[in-house]
Amino acid sequence: MAATLDPHDRSSWYFGQMSRQDATDLLMSEREGGVFLVRDSTSIQGDYVLCVREDNKVSHYIINKIQKDDQVQYRIGDQKFPDLASLLAFYKCHYLDTTPLVRPAPKRIEKVTAKYDFEGRDAEDLPFKRGEVLTIISKDEEQWWTARNSVGNTGSIPVPYVQKYEETPSVAPGAPSGASPAAKDAAAKPKVNLQRQLPADARVNKARVPNAYDKTALKLEVGDIIKVTKMNINGQWEGELNGKHGHFPFTHVDFVQDLQEGDAR
Repeated sequence: MAATLDPHDRSSWYFGQMSRQDATDLLMSEREGGVFLVRDSTSIQGDYVLCVREDNKVSHYIINKIQKDDQVQYRIGDQKFPDLASLLAFYKCHYLDTTPLVRPAPKRIEKVTAKYDFEGRDAEDLPFKRGEVLTIISKDEEQWWTARNSVGNTGSIPVPYVQKYEETPSVAPGAPSGASPAAKDAAAKPKVNLQRQLPADARVNKARVPNAYDKTALKLEVGDIIKVTKMNINGQWEGELNGKHGHFPFTHVDFVQDLQEGDAR
């Protein structure tokens, strides 16, 4: 089984952003000791965690990324390595606590459904249409993941524009009453055009009371008209309401022009 571990095949063992609990649950579902994965540290940006199934538990070993001048090293315990592949190759032949590394944990296929249209801005973006099903390849950042579409094209997608794929197929606009709530939500929302001419008026469709400590967030009441001045790709848009400039979630508004065009149809 040890031959199935290729330290240089990063895509096989690197799981990106993943919580400690999710890593534990995944590895505890494996019967074999030595099954492992590498995830990003949730406490120290830039560091990694080596998660390994050992006996009847999962061990989480912090991997510190140490940068001095132009040289980068990765430290685990009192051992230092020039890269992660060298670290994994070492522990393929040496014990951690009770086992060496045997093989990477299997990656479960994760799919998402597009809630809105995304036309993309850069060459590395993956454009998609509302209701399209995408396969997640990696969760590179909090707001940006890498995904693949049905024809094999890959690229970056904005996380706020997608939701977890439900086994019940999503339905196109005009979803029948038997459609899932997620599909109905996707069907009811006008598409988001990132190239829209701004400023533009939008009507609040959902009330929101912001955190008292967030002085830049706008308080929203259903029916309020916001003048949208900037559409940030992370889903937090900017605008003016009642003389105050601030930010708000794009999911809480509908552009007035879209609503009027919808009524006309």
